[in-house]
Amino acid sequence: MAITDAKKVDYLWKKIGYGVAKTDTNANKKAPNESIASPLLLNGANTWNRADQIPAVLPGSTTGVVTVYPTSTPTEAVVDNTTVEANRTWKTNLIDWIPPEFGSTYQVKVYIHTSSDAANAASSGTQVFATGSGNNDEWFFDYQAGVLHFIGSNLPNGVDFTGKSVYIAGGRYTGTKGLQNITSSNTGNFEFSGSTMNQTVTDADVTFDTAGSGSFTFSSTTAVNLPSGTTAERPTATAGMLRFNSETGKYEVSEDGSTFTTLRTGSEAGDITKDIFTGDGSTTNFTMSVSPTDENTIIVYIDGVMQEPDTNYTISGTTVTTVGEAAHSGARIVIMHGFAD
Repeated sequence: MAITDAKKVDYLWKKIGYGVAKTDTNANKKAPNESIASPLLLNGANTWNRADQIPAVLPGSTTGVVTVYPTSTPTEAVVDNTTVEANRTWKTNLIDWIPPEFGSTYQVKVYIHTSSDAANAASSGTQVFATGSGNNDEWFFDYQAGVLHFIGSNLPNGVDFTGKSVYIAGGRYTGTKGLQNITSSNTGNFEFSGSTMNQTVTDADVTFDTAGSGSFTFSSTTAVNLPSGTTAERPTATAGMLRFNSETGKYEVSEDGSTFTTLRTGSEAGDITKDIFTGDGSTTNFTMSVSPTDENTIIVYIDGVMQEPDTNYTISGTTVTTVGEAAHSGARIVIMHGFAD
């Protein structure tokens, strides 16, 4: 005896009219009393936008957007105790199972076996088939809700459910969902969620390019937030990189493609200061009020004559050391600093 048309109509009525899974006959549980959601794949929030990445054949193990529950470790379902007849409906509590419309190998396999023994369900349990055993014991699996319902008049022939569970082997779609995340064929390696754009390939660069001589324009009255991190979190330097060092509180740039240089801002960039000393004929070391980065960031004058870096003086920390003879007694020594590198 085939599945009655009344049962089929009841399924469609509950599925399409109420968006719920059929777990019992209409006589025992009316559509408004069904509680397991089973929406059609029409809700934008549930759209499988990576469906194009589902292989035509169920993979042997989890890969990409498909999570696999192989026959070696199927998922164990729990009985739905809200049905009038015991063991009529079983819930995986997992949604988005991939239906056979993606390929015949995605049709789930169903086993009845000792509870809490998934590893042996396929080898030692009883496999039951969607078409039944000829005793009106067909089953129907709701792929969206993850619910198995014995839709025939009878439960599987000759199966004692005492101490047993239903086990399901198949594959689920576990990729991103929602219309805001456009399919990968249109966005490359990017995902969009609200106003956030994410690059999906680990450590890959994000490249913006324009055609011809077009420029990049930010049309706003606010600001641009630069990448921020500590010195240890610096990326591998590339010429033209600009970032904010959260450890030093300074902006830094890579000009040579191998190192980062701190940018002078505020008073550092605009104030040229000086230290003045008087020679005594013997002193060669003079302590400045600052610590320049190198000889090229200061200018040294002795009696108005500019000295040459490295040739006439060197620096170490805050100390300027004149090279050769010490400045004569009464010499006016002026050290100007605050220049950029």
